[in-house]
Amino acid sequence: MTLRRGGARPPPPPGSGYREYSGEDVRRIFHIESLRAVGLSLREIGRALDDPGFTPADLVDDLIRRTRERIAAETELLTRLDRVHATGPAGWEDVLQVLAVLRALGSPSAGARQRAALAPVDEVPVEALVEAALDERDPVVAGALRWALARSDGSAALLAEGLGSPVPEVRERAVRSLTELPGDEAVALLRDALAHPDAVVRNRAALALGAQGEAAATPVLVDMIVAGSNDTDAADALSVLAADADRIASLLVGRIGDGTTKPPARGRLTQALAGIPGATASRALADLVGDADRAVALTATYLLRLRGDG
Repeated sequence: MTLRRGGARPPPPPGSGYREYSGEDVRRIFHIESLRAVGLSLREIGRALDDPGFTPADLVDDLIRRTRERIAAETELLTRLDRVHATGPAGWEDVLQVLAVLRALGSPSAGARQRAALAPVDEVPVEALVEAALDERDPVVAGALRWALARSDGSAALLAEGLGSPVPEVRERAVRSLTELPGDEAVALLRDALAHPDAVVRNRAALALGAQGEAAATPVLVDMIVAGSNDTDAADALSVLAADADRIASLLVGRIGDGTTKPPARGRLTQALAGIPGATASRALADLVGDADRAVALTATYLLRLRGDG
């Protein structure tokens, strides 16, 4: 029995007109069908069955690679179709417009991506905008995408998923985008982010919430001052929280008096008291005038004079 393009050549029919296959023929046919089922071409099947020195490992590796590429392409197509469908296109012109925007969002050209971000909201699926915002590295395009997200509905929950990314840059882009979204949902998600294990996420959430007068951000803002991470911005945010002034002053004083707080951090905490109104902050500064750390004492003295208390 021989192969023709990887297949089995049937034996000639006997006088009865019926072909007869041996057990070996049947086994070969099953082998051929099995190998075709996993994606081998007839030429590859012929080589696999007829070359005694053939080893399948490389061919199987190649099949795996091709299969993964095909699945990735089909998955990308399905995602694109879902996004087109989500816009509720009324006609083929709408479909083509959405497809053009989706292509532009994935363009290697920063200008094309920016123009896509600035397209009318109903032409850009929110899922595509979020995905682009979480991946974007160009600061100008990233700003345009955040602006577009602030005008879109349903982006907050999708951005919150980005906070769970294993990639730090993606988490940072997600929380930054959340800080620019309007509405109570974004505020609630930022409150949750105050307990995030990533300090960058916590800090961005705290700065945004502090600027909005959210007292829940206070402990994280104080931690930022101690750590020297955006401490000036954190102190500015604390000064906005005037309604919680006594509590904030007490937190700052507590960290200043904590024996584990190092001198540079004690100095930053003292400076932060400058923007906190009220008697508690004034008393704390008066006490710090006699501090053993000369830099802290001088800072407290200067701040008391600025406040008119010294």
